[in-house]
Amino acid sequence: MSLDRRHFLAASLVQATTSSRTQDDWQGVGRVVAIGDIHGDKDALTAVLRMAGVIDSSENWIGGATHVVQVGDVPARGSQTRLCFDLLMRLETEAAKAQGRLHVLIGNHDAGVIYGDRRGVLPEEYAEFRTAQAENLLAEARQVELETRRKTDRLPSGAAEVEKLRLAWLESHSPGFVEHTRAFAPNGPYGSWIRRNNVIIRINDTLFLHGGISPQFAARTRADLNATIRRELADPQRLIPGLTTNVLGPLWYRGFAEDDGPASENHLRTVLEFHGVKRIVIGHTVTRSAILPRFNNRVVNVDIGLSRFYGRPPACLIIEKGAMTVLHNGHRIPVTPDFLQYLKAVAAVDGDGSPVSKLIEQALSGIRNLRP
Repeated sequence: MSLDRRHFLAASLVQATTSSRTQDDWQGVGRVVAIGDIHGDKDALTAVLRMAGVIDSSENWIGGATHVVQVGDVPARGSQTRLCFDLLMRLETEAAKAQGRLHVLIGNHDAGVIYGDRRGVLPEEYAEFRTAQAENLLAEARQVELETRRKTDRLPSGAAEVEKLRLAWLESHSPGFVEHTRAFAPNGPYGSWIRRNNVIIRINDTLFLHGGISPQFAARTRADLNATIRRELADPQRLIPGLTTNVLGPLWYRGFAEDDGPASENHLRTVLEFHGVKRIVIGHTVTRSAILPRFNNRVVNVDIGLSRFYGRPPACLIIEKGAMTVLHNGHRIPVTPDFLQYLKAVAAVDGDGSPVSKLIEQALSGIRNLRP
């Protein structure tokens, strides 16, 4: 399929979505499926969606009224980023037609590909967008860079230094880079879809977001956080300083995944009360082991490391009738107050060499809020 045709289809899917992107609260939802960071691995994404029973073998939505929440970071570190976005954009429309929902939240990498922070983006990801004009587009972009440096007195004076700069630029800009940049620009077919998404939502008694809520932003509403980051992504001039790039902002904060102690307990309690929820589901900080409940199940980190970059099996969190269950490589494991029992059940599914064994040792030593 040609690039223009794929861009047309992507743009059509954006406009076909009838759900209100400004809504941040859904109540009375019977079944919620939460999925961690995807990082450019469509195979892992489809595996976990099939395991959760929301798509069939042809990758069509069969989840009915289920709400699926993917907590952000679809791109970077994998070679199937475009395929992931194409699938998610289509399933969003199919889910809405079936009275369900697919919520793809904004993560730091989703925001980054819009405003130019491409850390972790692989040459294979650029290659997904490559066209027959890729080499010419790269040459034009390289020339623009050199002219900009010349006008701002940042261009070396010697021919050898200029050539070294040219080669370094080419090394970090693979064929497809220009097309990728255009596709994820604020008004591009993928960039515009990302920036219409939410950063933080509430479903029933659970809050979902990518990173977390630091004390600095504990008194800001969901509507405010969502609107601010959407506004910044639409106009990159607002980014520095901005909420989107703030290391304590909701796309970056790791406190719920890494901190513990009385101060963290008090902060968590404040956030839960402010949003009127019982728990928070996050991603961003990869556990490399299992979906990890913390703070007596009031925080659940679902970023197990699904992509082949990390190599963990498909896993997701199911919240149904107020109870939490983890699907780990096809096995149902209840999330109960007995944390050690939960870890042992995951290790049993993994078999010999499970990385959860280390967490079990920590738990037996009395460490409750385990860190990835």
